[in-house]
Amino acid sequence: DCPGKEGVGGKKRNLSLLRSKLYIGERRRTEPVVESTTSAGDHGTLRRSQSDRTEYSQKLQEKMAPQAGSSTSATSPHEDEEQVSRCMMARRVKIIAELIQTEKDYISDLDLCIREVIQPLRNKQIARFDVDGLFSNIELVHQVSAKLLSLLEEATTDVEPPMQIIGEVFLQIKGPLEDTYKIYCYRHDDAHTMLESYEKDEELKQHLRDCVQSLK
Repeated sequence: DCPGKEGVGGKKRNLSLLRSKLYIGERRRTEPVVESTTSAGDHGTLRRSQSDRTEYSQKLQEKMAPQAGSSTSATSPHEDEEQVSRCMMARRVKIIAELIQTEKDYISDLDLCIREVIQPLRNKQIARFDVDGLFSNIELVHQVSAKLLSLLEEATTDVEPPMQIIGEVFLQIKGPLEDTYKIYCYRHDDAHTMLESYEKDEELKQHLRDCVQSLK
């Protein structure tokens, strides 16, 4: 006999249905781009088959496309999806290019340091100057960085942008990177203390100045 009672119940049912739809939509947005189908230790193959790359590309495009019904512009939803997809793919391409260029610059700096500082100091065989203690395992850092760059270039050269699989590169070289930088970081404080002591010795300080001047 209560007026509006049926309307309230209908609203509650509609609210429950809306929550269910929102939950499903949230799950879709939080799902990974590509499900992992690679077992541990099987990250060595960077160049996948064409079918694998096509599937990866399709899932990447789907992930980058906006949810249906989210468009408020005058263009059609399909056109909006394509535009967003193109923009995000262009951004991804720029990020990968910047990553590779940064690694190239880093290796170039390491080359200079080894060639113009470390090797000359070793050749001088200066008493009281511990070259290996000061520069730690920087030559090994150079080697693992060069390997990383090589893998990145292999994964991107002559490969269409949607099919460039960068994550597997880092999974493959994760172990060597961790082992190398663990040593470098562990010795960093000792190397810094050693450098401070060398800068208090005029003779040793002059050798360091010569190296810096050579770098310039």
